[in-house]
Amino acid sequence: MRDFMDKDFLLYNDTAKELYHGYAADMPIIDYHCHINPAEIMENRKFDNITRAWLGGDHYKWRLIRSVGVDEHFITGDAPDREKFQKFAETLPLCVGNPIHHWTHLELRRYFGCDTVISGETAQEVWDLTGRKLAEDSFRVRGIIERSNVQAIGTTDDPIDDLRHHKALRDDTTNSVIVSPTFRPDKAINIDKPGFAEYLAKLGEAAQTGIATVADLKAALLSRIEFFNDMGCRASDHGLDYVPFRTTDDPAVLESIFARGLRGEDVSEAEAEVFKTDLMLFFGREFARLGWVMQLHYGAMRNNNAAKLVKLGPDTGFDAISTRECSRTVSAFLNALELDGKLPRTILYSLNPNDDAMLVSLIGAFQGGGAFGKVQHGSAWWFNDTKTGMEKQILTLANGGVLGAFIGMLTDSRSFLSYTRHEYFRRILCNILGTLAENGEYPRDIRTLGEIARNISYRNAARYFGYDVKM
Repeated sequence: MRDFMDKDFLLYNDTAKELYHGYAADMPIIDYHCHINPAEIMENRKFDNITRAWLGGDHYKWRLIRSVGVDEHFITGDAPDREKFQKFAETLPLCVGNPIHHWTHLELRRYFGCDTVISGETAQEVWDLTGRKLAEDSFRVRGIIERSNVQAIGTTDDPIDDLRHHKALRDDTTNSVIVSPTFRPDKAINIDKPGFAEYLAKLGEAAQTGIATVADLKAALLSRIEFFNDMGCRASDHGLDYVPFRTTDDPAVLESIFARGLRGEDVSEAEAEVFKTDLMLFFGREFARLGWVMQLHYGAMRNNNAAKLVKLGPDTGFDAISTRECSRTVSAFLNALELDGKLPRTILYSLNPNDDAMLVSLIGAFQGGGAFGKVQHGSAWWFNDTKTGMEKQILTLANGGVLGAFIGMLTDSRSFLSYTRHEYFRRILCNILGTLAENGEYPRDIRTLGEIARNISYRNAARYFGYDVKM
């Protein structure tokens, strides 16, 4: 029997161990998509305690604690931090098979040098040890980033953001990590959701222009796109319920839909699709012009618990996987851009794991043009970034595409301690590569396999997003 989370954790054969320890483990990290706050990097935040570092804003963990009947007072409420941590520590041993059990213990070991297994009984020990470490200046945010071997971070930013923290970080000679903004224009697209008209007023202020027509809206967005580009933006990100594709040849129809949305009036789903399709095609063409990467995250069924939405707001742990099928519209969207010669490098992420094989087959239809892995099947995301979810995504890509062109893992996280997710991914990847070699399904050519592991772990993403390759 193996010890819990030993040095060969998730590595089940000798080839896998050699690939991970000899090739993948020490590669830098390109965390190209996350939700951390750039202000906390600029200010070099120091966390008061482990609750603030681990549980603040982490709806992954909140869902688990709720599942064992803990009152919201101890989750998002105003209970003391020590009591909140106690409830989490009591919950974690029940989460057998959940990646959060693995991630949390990896973080405890890598950052705090502690191999204690977290439970209600060990909560005080962990609280005290992590508290002493977090009090040190080396455990401020920038120290955590440096200790994690992070080269670049892609944050998620609204078009109206002034990006002052990004500018300050760019100008700060003591800052060792590249922090790139990512253009996330969801609020400008969601004409069928509350707050659309109010948001466009703010967008007009940020772009210093009035917005009365679709042309005005695109001009305002283009102004912000150019600003983001000047600030080092390399990618967009779009959080879509599903990928729409419904067009009209009549500009008056589009203007009529937009005018009603601007007045705060209801638009139908079909009308919203016409507007969203037009705007997404506009975005795709502009991103291709600038050389940005376009990321499409879709398939989330958000805010399922209406009572909790009213009480706690969005992004608090009440989302789920949508099974809405949209393979034809995804294809039509990519095809429309390709016909114009304006398809940017694109990453497709569906929250529904049943879409994996479809997406892998679809990306193969839009490769080429001299670009290495131009269209990507994104890493297992959100509810899928489990051990089995990552294995399925990697193997599906290997079966139907070119695994060696894959750009690998991202944290998609709000936590500065979550970089161990890259270690988790790399171990799973190396175990898959090692197993194929040990089974005689691929030559046991360690050098070739090792370079593939290094490329997927780091180099492919660095090149894809335009960062210097350091190793």
